[in-house]
Amino acid sequence: MKKNVSKAAGTVSGMTLLSRIFGFVRDMFIAMAFGSSTAADAFFVAFRIPNMQRRVLGEGAVASAFIPVFSETLEKKGQQAAQELTANIFNILLILLSVTSLGLFIFSPAVVTLFAPGFLEDQEKFKLTVDLTRWMAPYLFFIGLAAFSMGILNSLKVFALPAATPILQNISMIAAILILVPQMDEPIMGLAIGVIVGGALQTFIQLPTLIKKGYGWKKRLHFKQPEVIKIAKLMGPAILGLAVYELNLMVDTLLASTLPEGSISYLYYGNRLVQLPLGVFAVALAVVLLPTLSGHAAKGELKELVQTISFSIRLILFITIPATIGLIILREPIVNTLWERGEFLQASTQGTAVALLYYSIGLCAYSGIKIIAPAFYSLQDTKTPAKIGIYSMVLNIALNLILMGPLQHGGLALATSLSALFNAVLLTYFLRKRLGLLGGRKILRSTIKMGISAIIMGVAIHFCKKAWFDLNDPLGIRITVLLTCISLGILVYALISHLLKNEEWHYLLDMRKKRAEKLPTDAT
Repeated sequence: MKKNVSKAAGTVSGMTLLSRIFGFVRDMFIAMAFGSSTAADAFFVAFRIPNMQRRVLGEGAVASAFIPVFSETLEKKGQQAAQELTANIFNILLILLSVTSLGLFIFSPAVVTLFAPGFLEDQEKFKLTVDLTRWMAPYLFFIGLAAFSMGILNSLKVFALPAATPILQNISMIAAILILVPQMDEPIMGLAIGVIVGGALQTFIQLPTLIKKGYGWKKRLHFKQPEVIKIAKLMGPAILGLAVYELNLMVDTLLASTLPEGSISYLYYGNRLVQLPLGVFAVALAVVLLPTLSGHAAKGELKELVQTISFSIRLILFITIPATIGLIILREPIVNTLWERGEFLQASTQGTAVALLYYSIGLCAYSGIKIIAPAFYSLQDTKTPAKIGIYSMVLNIALNLILMGPLQHGGLALATSLSALFNAVLLTYFLRKRLGLLGGRKILRSTIKMGISAIIMGVAIHFCKKAWFDLNDPLGIRITVLLTCISLGILVYALISHLLKNEEWHYLLDMRKKRAEKLPTDAT
């Protein structure tokens, strides 16, 4: 089972990594064209409103509510019943997403007021944000269908294609910057068009595979189907439970709109960097984990479910602990190398580096939530994560108000990290009460070894940065030095992990050896 989870997670991670690379290229173009200007702040607020739908649906409601019920239906009633359920949900979603997108278009001024009240002081900025939100309202429709399609394919253990679809979004936005932005009276509007096209492409690219698997469109609409009612009951709490991180980011945006210009952009760029390890590893593992755990739960295999959770926690900590230290130490070189050019000035680098520092503190917690919450969802319990999510949001708001004064936008990022840590600890506590021992001693032993390895790695990259990295060097030299520091860090972490006989490191080594031994056989 470990092998199946790891292999599938590796596939998703590979596609997600490629998507993130395109995402960074996209952000480089946005930074060069708009920097941390008024137009950039307006776009990031407008884009975050519908983009939150993607994260909530793709990684929250659809996955947590639909997949367990779909797995149960497939296991107990067969493929035809699962296909009918899917067709029914698809048609219901068509109606709901159409209404929601239309509502966003009509009530854009109220929505922007809710999420960025600070913009009301600058009517030009407020109007631009409203216009952008209206332009991108159809994205809500397309990305909702794309997320549902992703949930179906993941339930059928098809992971590569859904994980690759965000690449199309990034390519569309890059093309819009190059082609449309220079032609528009209001350049940022060209980027909004790129967002809509990208959302549509993500939906349509998955349809042929769905049809091939037997899950094409059918004339079926039954709101009172028992499975639909069950999904609806699970979905409400699930949206809040797994999307707390996104909702906390929205609170950050709301409060950042009251801070000096550029604060929203700093938070956006800083969060994008944290999203790299979070998306490539934690979200990828969570995508694979939920169908696996749901299968165990449907068959009553609680022992296997616990073992899979414990292994997943250790595996994700093995990645995120060194990633946290690496991002903190190399935060300014990373931001400087990626984005400091064009309209993205040195002040933007410093502001983004502050946001990255405080967001990085919570990386392990963000990842833990992505791994632990699906365990509750696989057991068709969405209420517990939702309750914990509410407590976490209240704490986040309180910490925001306390910390934003002395730390400005950095205080908002730190509040998000601390509330995520609180969320992860409570989720673990209640899951242990539900399932019993989760292999805590084993997790602790591994975490200590990871911590030692990561600290030694941190010392190595700190001296590498001090000795060789200069913010004023030509771009080619900065890229070379940054990659050298990162490579050195990976090498040191791997070496110390090997010497300390870290189980997760040796597990990954064994997987690589088995794959290498298998390749010649496959080639013959």
